[in-house]
Amino acid sequence: MRLTKKFKVQLIISLIVVGAVFLVLYLTDADRELYLTAGWLVITLILVWVSNHFLTKKLDRSLPWLKHGNKRFYWQLGIGIFLSLLIINVSYFILKFSLTADPPDTTQIVSMNVLGILILLPTISINFGIQFLSNWKTAQLNSEQFQKETIRAELTTLKNHLDPHFLFNNLNILSSLISVDTELSQTYLEKFADVYRNILKSSKEELVTLNDELRFIASYLYLLEIRFEDSIQTFIDIDSKEHVKYLPPLTLQMLIENAIKHNIISEIRPLKIHISCQNGYLNIKNGLRVKKVEKRNSGKSGLDNIKKRYSYFTDREVQVFQNPDNFIVKIPLIDLEAD
Repeated sequence: MRLTKKFKVQLIISLIVVGAVFLVLYLTDADRELYLTAGWLVITLILVWVSNHFLTKKLDRSLPWLKHGNKRFYWQLGIGIFLSLLIINVSYFILKFSLTADPPDTTQIVSMNVLGILILLPTISINFGIQFLSNWKTAQLNSEQFQKETIRAELTTLKNHLDPHFLFNNLNILSSLISVDTELSQTYLEKFADVYRNILKSSKEELVTLNDELRFIASYLYLLEIRFEDSIQTFIDIDSKEHVKYLPPLTLQMLIENAIKHNIISEIRPLKIHISCQNGYLNIKNGLRVKKVEKRNSGKSGLDNIKKRYSYFTDREVQVFQNPDNFIVKIPLIDLEAD
């Protein structure tokens, strides 16, 4: 386990205190029994402190305070006291059998354990309070940061999708369809309205189901297919059991938009986008023919936005891969019951 800087400083201070205690005993000509008792107390306290420190780190990962408050309290209290008493008793027997001629005394053992419990209970409880307040403060800061990121993402989403050029292109296509195919133009208008309705609605949500996201994408892809005709081809292969899982809204749309924005698209070599699901990840793969003018801006801002939003809901990371032929993004699907 990696030692933190704070822990190292505390350990150094403890060693200095140990040295100071023995120096005082030496200068006062204390007898051997007092040396042994002081040494046993100091070393035992350090071992108890170190063991509880590592116990706290272990439980922070498996039973975080803010998610499992009650369970964490009882587990750490029980294990902490048991571990501390075990260290106290083992060190006592080592002291008695190795460094003294006196056998272990039952009265001493009982008194030592009772006194240990009376000291450990308030000490560990105070430590719990400090840990909980620290975690609560961190959670508050993360919550405020998440709210800022959400607001920023909402503004960015609205700015990108209510862009006059996007609106103009779709209205222009709609205008041309009206004079050619009334029925097709009516369908196009309905899909166009669905896209904007979903953008406005989803921008206020933290998470949406994959099923809702795919329904939105269907309308969005319809607009793209009319606009680009056969120059864009999408293939979606996702098991229905994955549809109940969650992801941040507009994630798929942003990735498809980035693929269109940064790649050369033509009828001869259409842009192919494959969307599938494997091992709890949604895989979005598109062919790679990067526009020369776009090399400096590879769409990292959009990916960074997605990564930040995911970091608030799961420890699993968004994975990005690139080879000469394909660009692949793997985004974890969030199972609220499991996560």
